[in-house]
Amino acid sequence: MTTALLLDLDDTLIVEEAAAVASFEATARAAADRHEVDVARLAVDARARARELWWAGPDHPYCRRVGISSWEGLWCRFEGEELDGLRRWAPEFRREAWRRALTDQGVADAPLAEELGERFGIERRARHEVFADVPAALATAGVPLALVTNGASCLQREKLAGCDLADRFDAVVVSGDLGVGKPDASVFRHALSLLGASADGAVMVGDSLDRDVEGARAAGLRAVWIDRTGQPRPDGVTAISTLTELPALL
Repeated sequence: MTTALLLDLDDTLIVEEAAAVASFEATARAAADRHEVDVARLAVDARARARELWWAGPDHPYCRRVGISSWEGLWCRFEGEELDGLRRWAPEFRREAWRRALTDQGVADAPLAEELGERFGIERRARHEVFADVPAALATAGVPLALVTNGASCLQREKLAGCDLADRFDAVVVSGDLGVGKPDASVFRHALSLLGASADGAVMVGDSLDRDVEGARAAGLRAVWIDRTGQPRPDGVTAISTLTELPALL
């Protein structure tokens, strides 16, 4: 019998990667008002350049440990004393990602690069979206719920608020508050302690086989992989394509 349900956030409950892609595209279109550019290429290049800069950035070891992605770095406010370094570096990072992407097309326009760096955050904040199956799944779960997500605490909580999910959980666990992220077993154990639940009665649902499924299993929980994109399903993994399938597994 299931006594607690833990859920991932990004691309499990809310649209994340598709929202980021759309935000890159919308930001790139703004550049076309000033220069002749290949908008689709600019969007792809900006994402690639951001990733390069992120991996080479001064705080990348920390970001990797807690699970802050490069595209999240393009719009996160990095609130909190522990993120001072990232907050100071962020304007340069955002500007440089777009400057390099523009340079790839022979465009040298530093003011535009800075403008695009700020615009991306506006575009992404306009794209908070919950998957259609989420409200009913949360409302009918019938057990204590915990959100367990990797990322900067301020940004993940902003996403929750933007999607009207902030008050739907009995506990919210963000890796940025702990200093370590999934798949580390301590993250799942912390969520269970907040719920007053044991691992043997808990289920974790998420879209990452490594972070959510294998991480939860290592902590002694049952795990369900939500595969919304039709990927090949590994043997021995309980998988669903929509949260409407979840009650039958609980």
